[in-house]
Amino acid sequence: MSNEPVILGVRHHSPACARLVAHKIRSLRPAYVLIEGPADFNDKLEQLSLPHQLPLAVYSFLSSEGGHRASWSPFAEHSPEWQALAVGRETGAQLRFIDLPAWDDAFADVLNRYADVSDETQAERAAAYEDALRRKMAVDSRDALWDTLFEQQDSLELLEQGLATHFEHLRAGDAGSIGNQARERMMARWIAWAMARGEGPVLVVCGGYHAPALQRAWRSEDGASPPALPLPDDAGGTVRFGSYLVPYTFKRLDSFTGYASGMPSPFFYQLAWEEGMQGAGPALLQRVTQRLRNKKLAASTADLIAVHARAEALARLRGHALPARCDWLDALAGSLVKDALDAPLPWTYRGPLRFGTDPILVEIMDVLAGDVAGRLAPGTPQPPLVLAVEAELEARGIKLPADLSLDLLKPADRDKSRVLHRLLLLEIPGIDRRAGPGLALSGERREEWSLRAPLEQRAALIEAAAYGASLEDAARMKLEERLRAAGRANGESRFAQLADALNQAAFAGLAGMSDGILSELEIAVGGEPRFEAFGTALPVLHSLLRHGQSLGMAGAPVLRTVVAAAFDRALWLLEATGPVPAGEFAAHIHGFLALRQVARDALAGDAALPLQVEAGRALAVWQRKLADQRAAPLSRGAALGGLVSLNAGRSAASGEAITQALALLGEIAPAQVGDALAGMLALARDELVQEAHFVAGLDAMVKALDDIDFVLALPAMRNAFSWLPPQERGMLADAVLAQHNAAHLPRRALTAHFAGADAEDVARAALLEQAALRKLASWGLAA
Repeated sequence: MSNEPVILGVRHHSPACARLVAHKIRSLRPAYVLIEGPADFNDKLEQLSLPHQLPLAVYSFLSSEGGHRASWSPFAEHSPEWQALAVGRETGAQLRFIDLPAWDDAFADVLNRYADVSDETQAERAAAYEDALRRKMAVDSRDALWDTLFEQQDSLELLEQGLATHFEHLRAGDAGSIGNQARERMMARWIAWAMARGEGPVLVVCGGYHAPALQRAWRSEDGASPPALPLPDDAGGTVRFGSYLVPYTFKRLDSFTGYASGMPSPFFYQLAWEEGMQGAGPALLQRVTQRLRNKKLAASTADLIAVHARAEALARLRGHALPARCDWLDALAGSLVKDALDAPLPWTYRGPLRFGTDPILVEIMDVLAGDVAGRLAPGTPQPPLVLAVEAELEARGIKLPADLSLDLLKPADRDKSRVLHRLLLLEIPGIDRRAGPGLALSGERREEWSLRAPLEQRAALIEAAAYGASLEDAARMKLEERLRAAGRANGESRFAQLADALNQAAFAGLAGMSDGILSELEIAVGGEPRFEAFGTALPVLHSLLRHGQSLGMAGAPVLRTVVAAAFDRALWLLEATGPVPAGEFAAHIHGFLALRQVARDALAGDAALPLQVEAGRALAVWQRKLADQRAAPLSRGAALGGLVSLNAGRSAASGEAITQALALLGEIAPAQVGDALAGMLALARDELVQEAHFVAGLDAMVKALDDIDFVLALPAMRNAFSWLPPQERGMLADAVLAQHNAAHLPRRALTAHFAGADAEDVARAALLEQAALRKLASWGLAA
C-alpha cells in the first residue's frame, strides 16, 4: 500500500476533471474514495445510488428562532464529485463525504459548497493570479483561461500534473479563512483515518483550492477513529438542522444566473462530457440555430457557415487544438450580431446578464445554460413538509393545476386562502395570487388564484422544510425571518415593512409568534426614525387587533406588542421640534390620526382587550406641542384637534377650546394659518365646524386679512378645507352664508366667478398668471 493518499484537486463541474477522476479510480481501484461533500450525509449515501435524473443537490439547512441559513451541494453528470460517487461505487470502493456539514458555522455565508471561491480574500488572490496568467497568455476571461489550459488536454497524465501546479500557485501558501481552515481540518482527519485503516489506496476528490493544504495537513491528524460531526449549539432545543436531496436545474447551476459555480454554461459542458469538445461546438450550434429561428431572430445558412469558419479561425489564432467554448461564442457574436453592442459580451464577465445585452446573445446564453431539470427517483426520502402540504391541499379540495376564485366571507374559502397564503410566504413556485384585496381586513371579498405544479415546486417544498414540519410552522418561521429582516431595514421605513409582513400574517392566519420575535419587534419599532411612518400602517394593525376576529388576529400578542411599541415610539418622535416638509403634510396628519385612534381605544377601556398604552401620555404630549411656539403650525393645529376630539368623547366641545383654537390661528403668520387649520379640521372637524362660534371667528379672521396676506394664506386654507368631506363643506358654506345674512343664496354663490372686476384687470391678472406658470415650468416646478 502507498504511504501517500492520491489527492485530486478539481474544478467543480469540469468535464475534464470528471474524466480524470473516473480514470484514476478505475486504474487505481482505491479502497476509499473520499469526496468533498457534507459528512452528515454519509449515512444516506445509498440515496445517491437511486435512479435519479440529474442534476440534483444535497440541501442542508439550519433553522432557529435566531434565523435560517441553507447551502446546496449540487451535482451534474459532468461533476467530478458525481463521477467519484458513481465510479467509486462501480469499483467497490468505500465512499465517504469528508467536509463539514453545510449547517456548520463554517458555511454561515456560503450558499453553494462547490463555488469557485470561499471567501473575499481568497477571491482577490485567485483573481490576481489568474488575471496575470490570462494577460500573459492573451486570453479574454478566466473561464477562457481554464478551457485553454485544461478542457482541451488529451493526456490525463499531463492534465493531473497541470492541475496540481495550477492549484499550488492559486493557493500560494495561504492559510485560508477561519471557515476554510475548519473545513480542511475536518477533511484532513478523514484522510488520516482512511490511511490508518491500511485497507488499500485512498483517493481524495476536493476543490483545487483545498488540495495543496490537505497534502500537508493530514499527516498531523490522529486517524484512530472517524471524525465526529460537530453539532450546532442547542441542537436538542429550538435549533433544527439536516440535509435532504432536492432536484436541481441547469439554470440554477449556471453562474450567469447568479450561482457561483465552478463552470458557467452547464449545458455546453454537458455536451462536452457526452460528445467531447470536438462534438460540443457543432451540437451547440445546432441548438442555437433552432432557438433563434423559433424566436424569429436572424440566423441564415450563410451566417452558420460564417460561424463555423470564424470558430476554426479563432481556435487556430489562439493556439487551440479544437474550438473551445469562447471560440464558438465569439464566432456566434461576430457572425450573428449586426449592430453595435450596448453591453459587454456576456461570457467576458461573471454574474447575471447586464442591461442592454443584445437579444441574440440573450438567447445564446440561455441555450448554453440549458433547460435541463432534475427529478428525484421514486422512494427518495423527503421531509415531512412535502407530505403535509399535499395533505392540506387534498383536505381542502385544492388540486393542481387549477384556477380558483375564492369568496373570503365564506369560511371554507377563507380556509383555502390561508393555506395558499402560507405557500406564498414560503415562495413556492406555481402559487400565484392574481387578484384580491391588498389589506387583510378589507371590504373586498374576492380572490383569484392561478395554481400550477412546475418542476421546481417539489424542490422548493423540500427546501422550505428547513422552516418546519407542518405548513403552519414553516410559514410562521419564514414570516418571523421576514419580520427580523424588516426590523433591520435600511432606507425604507422599518415600521411600514413590519406592517406589510403582519398584513401577510393576517392573510395566512398566523397570529401566534415566538417570544423571541416579540421582543425583537419591540426593539425594531423603537428604531423607526420617522413619525410619519406610523400614519398609514398603525391604523391597519390596530384595526386587525380590534376587529380581526374573522382572520384569527383579534387580540394577537404580536399585534399588541407592535401597536403598543409604535404608539410609544410615535409619541417620542413627536416631541421633537422642527418644520414639517410640505411633501409630508398628509403623512404627518395621518400620524396624529393613528395616535388618536389608539388613544381613544385605550380610553374606552375594553376589559376584553387591554392595550398596554398610556393614553394620558398622548394628551400630555399634545398639550406640550400646542404650547410650543417653535413647533410647526401643522403639528400645533393637529395637537389641538386631537385634544378637542378626545375630550369631546366625554363632553361637548367647550367654548374655551373654541377660543383656544381661534387664538392659535390668530398668532400664526398668514402663509401658515392654513397649515394649523388643516391639523384642527383633520382631527376635530365634527367638534369645530359645527360650532357657530368657531365659524364666526374663522370668518372674521379671513375678513381681517389684507389683500397680500389673503393671497399668502389662500393655498394652505384651501388645503385645510380639503380635509372636510363634501357634505360637511356644504354645511360650512351654509354657516358662512348665514354669517353674512345671505342664507337665502345657494351654496354655489360662494364659488361663482366674481363679476364686478374690470375686464382689463382680469386680462392683466391672466397674463401675470401665465408668466408665473412659465417661470415655474422653467424651474421644473410645473408642467
